[in-house]
Amino acid sequence: MDLLNTLVDKGLRRELPTRAEALAVLSTSDDDLLDVVAAAGKVRRHWFGRRVKLNYLVNLKSGLCPEDCSYCSQRLGSKADILKYTWLKPDDASKAAAAGVAGGAKRVCLVASGRGPTDRDVDRVAGTIKAIKDQNEGVEVCACLGLLSDGQADRLREAGADAYNHNLNTSEGTYGDITTTHTYADRVDTVQKAHAAGLSACSGLIAGMGETDEDLVDVVFSLRELDPDSVPVNFLIPMEGTPLAAEWHLTPQRCLRILAMVRFVCPDVEVRIAGGREVHLRTMQPLALNLANSIFLGDYLTSEGQAGHTDLEMIADAGFEVEGAGEVTLPQHRATVGGCGSHAEAGAGCGSHEGAGCGSHEGAGVCGSAPAPQVDEVRRDLVSVRRRGAGTDLAPNA
Repeated sequence: MDLLNTLVDKGLRRELPTRAEALAVLSTSDDDLLDVVAAAGKVRRHWFGRRVKLNYLVNLKSGLCPEDCSYCSQRLGSKADILKYTWLKPDDASKAAAAGVAGGAKRVCLVASGRGPTDRDVDRVAGTIKAIKDQNEGVEVCACLGLLSDGQADRLREAGADAYNHNLNTSEGTYGDITTTHTYADRVDTVQKAHAAGLSACSGLIAGMGETDEDLVDVVFSLRELDPDSVPVNFLIPMEGTPLAAEWHLTPQRCLRILAMVRFVCPDVEVRIAGGREVHLRTMQPLALNLANSIFLGDYLTSEGQAGHTDLEMIADAGFEVEGAGEVTLPQHRATVGGCGSHAEAGAGCGSHEGAGCGSHEGAGVCGSAPAPQVDEVRRDLVSVRRRGAGTDLAPNA
C-alpha cells in the first residue's frame, strides 16, 4: 500500500504526515489492519526497539473535583461509586509507589483531583516526591495536578519532579462540549509552563467520546505542535454515574488504527496505552504493543486494570521486554536536547509544522464529515471500580 510506505518513510525521518494521510489511516478497512500495524510497528521499533516502559499511577487525592469534565468519574456532580479521600500522606504515597516499582515500573505518576494545586498543595506534593525518590532509587516521578499557576512548574522541578502530565483530551473545536469549567487554552498553557520549567511534558488524548476522525487528527496534530515527550492515548472508560456512561464507540480494530495514527504523527515520542486498554482492546492488547512503547501497570485512578503479573506475561509473550531503570526511554536526539526546537534538523521544528495548523485542513477536504462509528456491544462487565491500593487498606495491583 503506497500510503503505508509513505508513512513509514516519513516516520523514520520524523517528518509530519499530511492531514489527509492521517485521516486515511483511521479509515482503513479491517482487511488492511494488520498491514497498518506492521507499518507503524516499523516506526516504533526504529525509535524504541522492542522495549516497553512501565508506568504506575498513584491517586493522591480522589473524587470531589470542582471541574465538570464529562468523561471523569471524579467530576462535579458525578454519581459514580468511586473511592473518595483527601491527600495521602507522603509515606503512604511512597508505599503505593514502591509496589509499582517492585512490579517493574520505572515511572510513578502522582495524580490529584481538582482544578489545580494551591501553593500549599505543591509543598505537599514536593514532600511526597522526596519520600518516593529517597526510598526508590532511580525512579522517575511525573506529577499530574491540574492547571498550574505561574511558578508552580518550577517549584515541582526543584522538588525533584521529572515530568508533568496534562492532557489536551480532545480537539479544540469540540472541547467546550466536554468541559465548561476551563478551556482548551488553559490546558495548552499548562503544558507550555511544564516545558518552560524544564519538565518533560506529557500530554495526550481520550478517544471514544463521540468525536469524529477529524477531531482525533486535530488533537494529535496539536500535540505534535506542543511537542510533549510522551503522549498517553486513553480510551474512554464509560463509568456509570458520568455523562458519558452510554458512549461505547470503540472496537479493538478502531483502537489499533488510532494508535497507529498517533505513532505516524508522533514517531519518536513515547506513545503510551493508558486508561481503557482492557475495556476496548481486550484480547488485542498484545498487538497494540507493536504501536505503543509504554503502558500503565496495574490499576488506574478510579478503575481497575488487569493484574500486574498479567501485564508482564503479555509483554513477554508478545516478544517484547520491560524497559530497565537504567535505560533511556527517548531516542538520543530527544533525550539529550529535548523540548521545543530539538527537531529542526528534521524539518519538524516546534511551532512550525507548515500546513498542519488547526482550522485550515488544506488538502484534506473532509473536515467535519465523518461521524464516529457506532458499536452495538456494551461491555460494562469489563469496567470495575478500584477498591484496592491507594486510599484503602488493601494491597495495590502491581
